[in-house]
Order: sequence, then C-alpha cells, then structure tokens
Amino acid sequence: MKHNIAEVAKLQPDYLGFIFYEKSPRYFDGEEIPQLPEGVKKVGVFVDATIDEILTTFEKYNLDVIQLHGNETKEFVLTLNMYLRLKFWDGYEVWKVFPVDDSFDFSSTRDFVKKVDAFLFDTKGHNHGGNGKTFNWEILKNYKYKTPFILSGGIGLEEIENLKKLLKTNLPIYAIDVNSKFEIEPGMKDVSTLKKFMDVLNHD
Repeated sequence: MKHNIAEVAKLQPDYLGFIFYEKSPRYFDGEEIPQLPEGVKKVGVFVDATIDEILTTFEKYNLDVIQLHGNETKEFVLTLNMYLRLKFWDGYEVWKVFPVDDSFDFSSTRDFVKKVDAFLFDTKGHNHGGNGKTFNWEILKNYKYKTPFILSGGIGLEEIENLKKLLKTNLPIYAIDVNSKFEIEPGMKDVSTLKKFMDVLNHD
C-alpha cells in the first residue's frame, strides 16, 4: 500500500485521503503515512469517532484535514474546533459530509455554515462512502450557501464532460473527490487511470 500511496501522491493531488474507520475495507492502520510531496495535504476520514480519537490520530499522522463522515452534530464540531485551536492553533481544515439523494434538503447543512471549512456531498447509500454511484447533480442548483463544497460519489472517467460543465457554473465547488471508480481493490488505486482522469479534467 505504501508504494501505491507514493505513486498516487506523485500525481500531485491537492488532497490525499486516509480512512480511520475500522469497519471500512479501506481502513488505514499503518504506523506512518509515507512522505508526501510538498503541497499534498493529508485528509483523515472519521465516522462517529470521539474527539480524543480524532485528536490522537490527527497528531500521530500530522494530518491537515479532518473529514467527518458520520452523524456528528454542530455541538460536536464546535467542541472539536475548540480543542484543535488549543492544541494546534491553526492550519487545519474540517469538512462535514452529507449523503445526498434526490430528496436531499440542503437546509440541513445550515447548522454547520461557518463551523466547518467545507461540506462534502456524497451519494447516499448503504456504506459510509465508496458506494460507486453518482447522485443527480441537478439537485446542486438548490444549494444556496457560500460554504464551499467537495463533490464526491462514484465519479469516474465517464463523468468528465458533465463535470467540466458543472465546474463552469457559479457553484462554490472546492474540490473533486474520487475513489471507488479508480480502485484495483479497496484502498489500492489504478494510478494510470487516475492520471488520465486528472489530465483530461485539467485539459481545456
């Protein structure tokens, strides 16, 4: 896995995610994260973890971003931010994930506005992410807040053209999260296909 992480990191993504949820087939339990190129930030993905667990993992792996993928409340996020500021001062990001389907109400994100750095909209499914399916992006036109968001959920090469169109809208899209469509097996990425995706997406 270390070699695969290093190969993906060479593509210079803005962020590289590591899942710290034991029930996930992509669970990362390595003693350390390999040295990443400058500018590649480490995202720790947590599902209903305690604040102590998050802080301990954040410090152990020198993470840059905390991605909350469970049922965390606004009170939890406020407390987490308080401890992060006390312990690490600044230089970190907190993202809150929302599972989206055709009936999703974006007003459910309102409590987290100005409490997190970004939202992540993923396809609603049985698993906490990695469901391999996109949601209907038309629903994003109902998003009215200024908090930037990461678009996630089964994104692969076949979504490139629609993705390019979406990126030209006024939506505050912060980043694109890709995962399962580029996997050889859980946690292992097909680097050549991922490179092709990045090259095509960035080509005008």
